[in-house]
Amino acid sequence: MALRLVCDFDLRKDVLPGLRARRAASLASGAGGRGPGILEDNYESLRILNVERNGNIIYTYKHLYTFEKDLHVISCSINSERTLLAASLVHSAKEGRKNELQPGSKCLTLLVEIHPVNNVKVLKAVDSSIWVQFLYPQVESHPPPENHLLLISEEKYIEKFHIHVIQEDGNKVVLRDSGHLPRERVAEDFVWAQWDMSEQRLYYIVLKKSRSILKCIQFSANEKFNLMFEAPLDITLSASGFELVNFGCDDLQDQGNLSKHLTLCVFTNHTGSLCVCYSPKFDSWEKITYSVFYFHKGHSKTFTAALGSVDSLVTKGLTFLNLDYYVAVYLPGHFFHLLNIQHPDLICHSLFLTGNNEVVDMLPHSPLQSLSGSLVLDWCSGKLYRALLNQSYLLQFLWNTQLDCEKMAVLHCVLSCSRDPRFLEAKIIQWISENISTCHSFDLIQEFIIASSYWSIYPETSNIDKLLPYSSVLTWNTEIPGITLVTEEITLPFMKVHSFKGYWEKLNSNLEYVKCSKPCLLYNNSMVKREWHSLISEEKTGRRRSMVYVRNIFDNAMKVISNLEARNLEPRLTPLFQEEDYHQRLLIGLMVSELREHLLRHLQGIEKKKIEQMVLDYISKLLDLICQILETSWRTHHLHPWVLHFRRASAAEFTVFHIMTRILEATMSLFLPLPPGFHTLHTILGVHCLPLHNLLHYIDSGVLLLTETAVIRLMKDLDNSENNEKLKFSIIVRLPPHIGQKICRLWDHPMSSNIISRNHVKQLLLNYKKQPQSSMIDKSPGSVEFLPLNYFIEILTDIESSNQALYAFEGHDNVDAKFVEEAALKHTTMLLGL
Repeated sequence: MALRLVCDFDLRKDVLPGLRARRAASLASGAGGRGPGILEDNYESLRILNVERNGNIIYTYKHLYTFEKDLHVISCSINSERTLLAASLVHSAKEGRKNELQPGSKCLTLLVEIHPVNNVKVLKAVDSSIWVQFLYPQVESHPPPENHLLLISEEKYIEKFHIHVIQEDGNKVVLRDSGHLPRERVAEDFVWAQWDMSEQRLYYIVLKKSRSILKCIQFSANEKFNLMFEAPLDITLSASGFELVNFGCDDLQDQGNLSKHLTLCVFTNHTGSLCVCYSPKFDSWEKITYSVFYFHKGHSKTFTAALGSVDSLVTKGLTFLNLDYYVAVYLPGHFFHLLNIQHPDLICHSLFLTGNNEVVDMLPHSPLQSLSGSLVLDWCSGKLYRALLNQSYLLQFLWNTQLDCEKMAVLHCVLSCSRDPRFLEAKIIQWISENISTCHSFDLIQEFIIASSYWSIYPETSNIDKLLPYSSVLTWNTEIPGITLVTEEITLPFMKVHSFKGYWEKLNSNLEYVKCSKPCLLYNNSMVKREWHSLISEEKTGRRRSMVYVRNIFDNAMKVISNLEARNLEPRLTPLFQEEDYHQRLLIGLMVSELREHLLRHLQGIEKKKIEQMVLDYISKLLDLICQILETSWRTHHLHPWVLHFRRASAAEFTVFHIMTRILEATMSLFLPLPPGFHTLHTILGVHCLPLHNLLHYIDSGVLLLTETAVIRLMKDLDNSENNEKLKFSIIVRLPPHIGQKICRLWDHPMSSNIISRNHVKQLLLNYKKQPQSSMIDKSPGSVEFLPLNYFIEILTDIESSNQALYAFEGHDNVDAKFVEEAALKHTTMLLGL
C-alpha cells in the first residue's frame, strides 16, 4: 500500500509472552495470594497507556498497582529516569465494563515512587477526570534535580507540578518534602489540547468572543515555559466541548463511532512548517469536508471529497497522519489524500485517490493516532508503528497510473522519500523513457530534472525552498477527479517571543517571508539568457569582454564538470564532455555566477564556501540527470560508440534521437545548460535518421545545432557522392562565417574552393577604393583570354601586394588571386557543362 507501517512495538508479541510465562511460573511455584490476582487470565485488558519521549511505552494488564478492584487507569506517565510514576484512576460503573464512567465518578491521581516502592502521594482526588504527563529534558545527560509533571483537568485547566527528589542509600530515590509540591497554572479555559511528546510542546485552543484561538507553549530544559504564539482559527468549537490529543489512550471517547466527533490536530516538521488539520462532524454520507491551515504559507485549503455510494455508511473517523513533508488524510474504503506540506500551492503536487483504487482498499481500517514525527499508534491492537511512504509501491503505481495529475504527484512524492537517489533516479528514468509521449499536461523530462535537482540540495539548507524551483509547472487548471478545494488567506500567528532557535527560528522565517509579501524569489535563468545572448552577439561582431571576465566564466564551467566527473567514476557510454563546446561551457559558467549571486543575496548566515559548493552540486546534478537519461537510452537500445560512423539508421537510433530531441525541448524552454558534446551527438544522429529536407528544417528551426566538431566529422567521414555533396553544401552555407571558413578547407571540392574564393574576395574588397589604371594588363603565358576576369584578378593582385595585412586572412596563406582565378574558371566550366 502507499503507506508502509513498520511495527516498532506490539503488545501481543513483545509483552504477552512474558506475562504468560510469569503466570505459568507463578502457578508452578504454588504462589497464591496476590500473584493470580494481579496476573489474571484475562489478556483482553492488556492495553497501551502512553508513549514517552525517550521511547518508554507504558501499558497496563488489569492494574499496574492494585488499590481497589473498581479502579481503572485512564492516564499514566513515567519520568525520564524511571523513578517516578504518575497515574490517574477512575471508578468503573461495573467491574468488567471498563472504559465507562458514571456521572460524578471520582478520579484519583497518584504519584508513586518506583525505587523503592515505599511512598504513594495523592495529587488529586476530584470528581472530574485528570490526565498526567511528565516533562522530559531536551538533553538527557544526568538526572535533573527536579521533575516536572503536567496535570490536565477535565475542568479545562492545566497545572505544572515541581517535584524534587533525593537519593538515599545508593540508588534509593524518594520525594523531598512530599507534603508540599509547588505548582503553577499553565493554561485554563481551553476546549482542546494536544501534546507533542517529541518537541515538548503543548497546543491548546481557547475561545475568545466565540472565536477559536490556537496557542502553543514550549517547555524548555531550564524549567521554564513560554507562550510562543497565538493564531486565530476559522473553525467552530463548542464552549462546552473538551478534547485531548496525544495524552495517552482516551478511554472516555467512543472509539466505535468516530464519525460523530470532529478531528483536529497540529503537525510540524523540521523545516518550520505549521499545519492545523481539521474535520468537522460528518453531516452527509455523500461527501466529507476537511481543512488544512498552512500557517507557514499564509493560507488554508478546504477540501470536499466525494464518498461515492450513499449505501456505504461512514462509521470510522477521518485519519490525519504526519509524514514529514506530507500529511496523509484518509477515510478507510473511501479515499486517500497525500497532501504536500512544503509546496501546497498547486493541487497537482498532492496525490488524491478515490475508493475505487486498490491503494485505498489496502489502508488500515482501525483508527490510528499520529503521535510525534512519524510515530503512529493503533490503540485497538496495541501496536506502535513508524509510518513511511512506500517507495516501491509508489514506483509501481507510477508505472500504472494514466492520469497526469497522479503522475506529477507521485513523481514528487517518491523523490522526497528517497534514501538511495541513484537507484530511484534510474527507475524513474526508465519509466520516462517508456512513457515520454504519454503525458500531455507537463513535460516529464523537465519536471524530473527540476524536481530531482531540488531534492538533491533541499535537505542541506533551510529557506532553499523559496530560492530554487521545485517544479517546472507554475499553474494547474485541470480538475482532479473526486475532489474540489477552496483556498483562502488566513491571519498569520502572532509570535509572543523575540528570540528564536531551532524550529521556531525557521517558522518565524517562513512567517516573515509571507508577511513581507516579497516578489517570487525562485531562481530562473532569465538573467543568464540575456547575458549569454549578449556574449554570443559580441563574439559575432568581434567585440569582446575583458579576458578576466570570460576566463572566470569558463573556470566556473570547469569546476562544475570536474565536480560532476569526481562524483561519477564509471566510464560513460555516450561521447559527452569530449569537446570544448564553447557555447555550452559559457552557459554553464554563467549559470554558476548568477545562481551563486542569487543564493548569496538571500541566504543569510551561511558561509560563502558552502553556498559555492551548493551551486556546483546543483548544476552538476542538472547535467548528470541529462547524462543519465542518455546513458539509459544508449544502454536500453544497445548503442555503442560506433553510432558516430555514418550508415543507415536503425530503429534504436531513431528512438534515441527522439529522446534527445525531447531533452533539448525540455532544457531550451528553461534555458538550462546541456552536457558539452550533446549538440554534436544530436546532430550526427539527426544526419543518420532524417531525410535531407527534414534535416535542414531541423537545422533552420534551431532544433539541431551545427557544432564545429559535428561538421568536421561530416566533412571527413562522408564521401563526395551526389547526395553527400548536397548535404555538405547545404550545411556549409548554413554555418557562421568564422566556422565556415575553417570547414571549407577540409572539403577538397570545387564548391568549397568557390566558397573560399568568395570569402577571400569579400575580405579584400571590403575597403577597396578604385584607383586609375596606368598600365596595360600583363598576360602571363597560358592565361585565359577573358578580359573581365583578367581585369578583376589584376585588381586583387594589386590589393594583395599593397596590403599584406588584409591578405593574411584566417590562416589561408595559400589563398591568393591566382587561387581565386582558378576557382572561378572551374566554377564557370561546371556551369557551362564543359
